[in-house]
Amino acid sequence: MIQRKFALLVGIGALTVLLMLRWEHTITLVNLMSSKRPATEPKLSKDTITPIPGSRHLMVSAFKDHRLGGAIKVISIIFRQELQPLYCVLCANAKADANFDAKADGALGQCTSLRARVHLHRDGYGFGFGIGFGFPFVTSDVLCMSPMLQQATHVSITANLYANLTFLSIQNQEVKESLRYNFTVCISNLFGEYNNALQFAQTMELYKLIGVQKVVIYNTSCGPDVEKILKYYRKEGMLEVVPWPIDKFLTPSTGWSYDLHHGDIHYYGQLTTLNECIYRYMYQSKYLLLNDIDEIIMPYKHANLEKLMGTLQQQHPNAGVFMIENHIFPKTQFDDSGRFRLPRWRSVPGVNILEHVYREPDRKHMFNPTKLLINPRSVLQTSVHFTLKQFGLVFNVPFDVCRIIHVRVPLQGQLSKDQLFVDKKLWEFEKLLIPSIDRALNESGVL
Repeated sequence: MIQRKFALLVGIGALTVLLMLRWEHTITLVNLMSSKRPATEPKLSKDTITPIPGSRHLMVSAFKDHRLGGAIKVISIIFRQELQPLYCVLCANAKADANFDAKADGALGQCTSLRARVHLHRDGYGFGFGIGFGFPFVTSDVLCMSPMLQQATHVSITANLYANLTFLSIQNQEVKESLRYNFTVCISNLFGEYNNALQFAQTMELYKLIGVQKVVIYNTSCGPDVEKILKYYRKEGMLEVVPWPIDKFLTPSTGWSYDLHHGDIHYYGQLTTLNECIYRYMYQSKYLLLNDIDEIIMPYKHANLEKLMGTLQQQHPNAGVFMIENHIFPKTQFDDSGRFRLPRWRSVPGVNILEHVYREPDRKHMFNPTKLLINPRSVLQTSVHFTLKQFGLVFNVPFDVCRIIHVRVPLQGQLSKDQLFVDKKLWEFEKLLIPSIDRALNESGVL
């Protein structure tokens, strides 16, 4: 009998230890970070990219995901070859914790540490070749869930619980029904001293005319003229520029293929910024347009985006993801009339998209890439050309209803002008567009 009781007690003790190791332990900030050493005082990150202690991983931003039971999702960049255990440290603002005697503004109170769950975003387009495939650093979700601290306001991810920690503010604390914007454009990256000022200004003014209220752009580097344009639109209130110094932490690839372009991470972290933008504007914008700076998602059967989406949502009420076909307008082919070859724009660096009205035909037997117009509250993860995880249905918008005007180098450079289609959709906005472009170029100081 005594042996049985002893064995039972040993079993209960072992089980208790296993449960403690498996789940979590609650500790105060004083225990976690000694106030005797200034270097270990709580640090709140003001950067958009923050190293994760004890690893080569990086954390970007943190959000409460109410669709996942209030889990804290930290958008991160994970070095896939070192998948060591990671831990979340969740803390509440001291003002929200009556039991914590805060001696400094912004102090963090009761904290909880627990094992994090790491979800690497899968690679690939899903139609024969990969986006981000093979790169050692990959966009990931680091998930934290603690029933003991639902009021968490800050989080840090670490591989070493005793390291000096930097905390991220947890955004999206509340579900909001009233949204500030109807349509927001997420532009993933500017890099390589990008200085295509004329096309940038033309695109911004076109988006205003079709109903976009906000544009978000992640900036690694740009040229002096684009910098002036960015300042102009930021002051105007239409543009949010998110600093994206990815090149300070990794060697970014300048392309999508690891075999061709090499580097640590796909295309300056494009996949990370697109996912970050979805969560950043989840409760700010009704819809998000996910595309590049040289692309315009343009309605063809409706006067603007609001009317387009009113029709599409009525016809497809269960869809939250709308895939828009990409169509190439070669910047090597010009309108013969010279109608928009305006002398005052010649000194502005960049492409004049109004001059490029010839569209390449679809390539037979090849997939036509798409970009996305989404309800952000329907999407958990995205890639460049399609969503990876979403709620609800995905709808492919017919080419004649809405398509992307993509002015760039040709994909079918062997075609002559008479083998291309004439598409003058942008000219329909001439009366309002030209004066607004001139105003932007003048007031920004580019002209």
